[in-house]
Amino acid sequence: MGEWRTMRPGLERLVRELGKFGAVGALGFLVNVAIFNLCIHTFQLAPIRSGVIAQVVAIGTNYLGNRYWTYRHTDKNRIHRETVLFFLFSGAGLVLENGILALSHYGLGYTSTLADNVAKNVIGLAVGTAFRFWAYRTWVFRARGKAPARTRGADGAALRDEASGPRHEEAAVLRDGDPAGVRLPVGSAASAGAGRIEVGGLAAEEQREDRRQLLK
Repeated sequence: MGEWRTMRPGLERLVRELGKFGAVGALGFLVNVAIFNLCIHTFQLAPIRSGVIAQVVAIGTNYLGNRYWTYRHTDKNRIHRETVLFFLFSGAGLVLENGILALSHYGLGYTSTLADNVAKNVIGLAVGTAFRFWAYRTWVFRARGKAPARTRGADGAALRDEASGPRHEEAAVLRDGDPAGVRLPVGSAASAGAGRIEVGGLAAEEQREDRRQLLK
């Protein structure tokens, strides 16, 4: 039960992320299919060329949707790096989708419009989407790391780390000019043993006095 409570927030966040990613992907899918069929039937382009054009337009649509909706909470300070990685992984997904289309159309000989749409927009899209979701959340839209906050004392030394809790230090201070060698516990040791003073010089003197009393 405790493990489920620990895992539940992460699972809920993943489900919400999948839902938004799926909605953006659905919009990109509609754009992809529309441009693909427009290029084939209206402009009479070859299937692979049509697929590449449609995929490029869909990638642009997906980037805007994911950047400003699905992953809007992530770090925006490295927008150049993020854009390069997004289009890099999107290009890899494009190769996957259109590779499956090329295999179906030219390798297996399924040249009908239905077969091309199934190969590209069903099988290829499923494989490409799974790859892109993993790549985007792992490498592209990464959350900003948070360093643990520290509380510092007047001398600038770190006394408490909020991530690990307070740190107690024990020390002993030798009082200058005291011939008896009195040591006082400091810090948490002082609170635990308040009022207890160890007098190194008096212990030997008491032992000698005890010996004299026994010899009398």
